[in-house]
Amino acid sequence: MYLAAEAASSGGGIWGLVLPFVLMFAVFYFLLIRPQQRKTKTRNLMLNQLKKGDKISTIGGMHGTIVELTDDVAVVRVNDTVKITFERSAINNVISSAPAPTDKKLEKSEKSE
Repeated sequence: MYLAAEAASSGGGIWGLVLPFVLMFAVFYFLLIRPQQRKTKTRNLMLNQLKKGDKISTIGGMHGTIVELTDDVAVVRVNDTVKITFERSAINNVISSAPAPTDKKLEKSEKSE
């Protein structure tokens, strides 16, 4: 009798214990987990869109232009004579993107018209 009366007066039993944990998880999700997932998604998109001629900076602060690019390695020209090989994941951001390649035949036909 005494336990039933105590459970009824505590106001909810198990939900009173679970609700704070659910609220804490929701706060962690929206303040920590979700922003990190977004940041990772944009970084992966940037790494997948790299191309030759992009001016980049690496995580270590090295600036250069991409000369060669494979699935996991990028060769970066630092100046006229120095080329350094980096892991693709070591690229921090793209400073300026290379201009899109144009078709010379299209340019000539547009100029002649």
